[in-house]
Amino acid sequence: MTQLYIGLMSGTSMDAADAALVDFSADIPKLIATHRTPLSSELRAALLALCAPGPNEIERMAQLDTQLGELFAVTALALLKKAGVKPGEVQAIGSHGQTVRHQPGGPYPFSLQIGNPALIAQLTGIATAADFRRADIAAGGQGAPLAPAFHNAVLRSAQQDRAVVNIGGMANITVLPKDTQQSVTGFDTGPGNVFLDAWAERHLGQRMDEDGLFAAGGKINEDLLSEFLQDNYFSLAPPKSTGREHFNSAWLDAALKNHGDVSAQDVQATLCELTAASITDAVKKYAPTTQELLVCGGGTHNTHLIQRLRARLHPCTVESTEKYGVSPGWMEAMAFAWLAKQTLEGKPGNLPSVTGAKRAVVLGTICPR
Repeated sequence: MTQLYIGLMSGTSMDAADAALVDFSADIPKLIATHRTPLSSELRAALLALCAPGPNEIERMAQLDTQLGELFAVTALALLKKAGVKPGEVQAIGSHGQTVRHQPGGPYPFSLQIGNPALIAQLTGIATAADFRRADIAAGGQGAPLAPAFHNAVLRSAQQDRAVVNIGGMANITVLPKDTQQSVTGFDTGPGNVFLDAWAERHLGQRMDEDGLFAAGGKINEDLLSEFLQDNYFSLAPPKSTGREHFNSAWLDAALKNHGDVSAQDVQATLCELTAASITDAVKKYAPTTQELLVCGGGTHNTHLIQRLRARLHPCTVESTEKYGVSPGWMEAMAFAWLAKQTLEGKPGNLPSVTGAKRAVVLGTICPR
């Protein structure tokens, strides 16, 4: 008997709403179908504006909450039509929503995602679990990253020490020791694609550096790279998580202020190296016995970035999660389908060794259909 769940995801890059239909009836989850709805330039611009303080925030956020809820529902229904599956055959939807603020530190920690789950449930006719970060933060955690629990469930090996790196807008790492007595750990390593995409948009007029070709044609500026890596975030001990609140265009422009002689292409090469170096440093410091690094997320398609990771991590092998049957581009959407299953079954969805929470807790709230 099938156990079908849908995972909905929109990440830091804010390029599209991703939907994955997953069957959890076997030991290894099976990806049945996928669908992606690109975000319009207008919607993306409005979401990016909401990530920083500005006027009339509450009304703008409430309107975008509804707009995104509708978009997520349309994406889920298009997925079902593509798969030939009826809404009644799906147990639940797990919706990550769109993060617009993530501030897990300070006296009043919080993480805010929008994309009205009650509206998703009503429009699709499927119970929807959402707001997954709040319970972990309430238990003293960072509320992120959440994908490591899924990585642990499907990619851990008793034969070798592995690490998984998800390279989205930000990059996060999951350390999977082969010794089952050792805890799984993980954290955000820093920028993933966020600066690569922003710089490509600024200088090429396109949303991404396709295959990393722009970066590959440039030269790494070691002084600029050194300045990038002096940011305090990189030396913070985990648990830790980050987002656009910290690594944004203002951060980049401030770092570039004293490097006006560096060409746009050399900046792109250096930004690519920043992503590779921060991931590599995290592996070497917190997972030095790693034999295989498995890559997922949009960064998997950046050929130059993958080459730089291989060069920096040799002899550790660097492979796509596809090697073990998990599609790298749909890993996070699958993770939120899995989290919805955990929520419905009353099972914990966080890993305290990753987020820093005091205990394992059931994540998410459920909006009935």
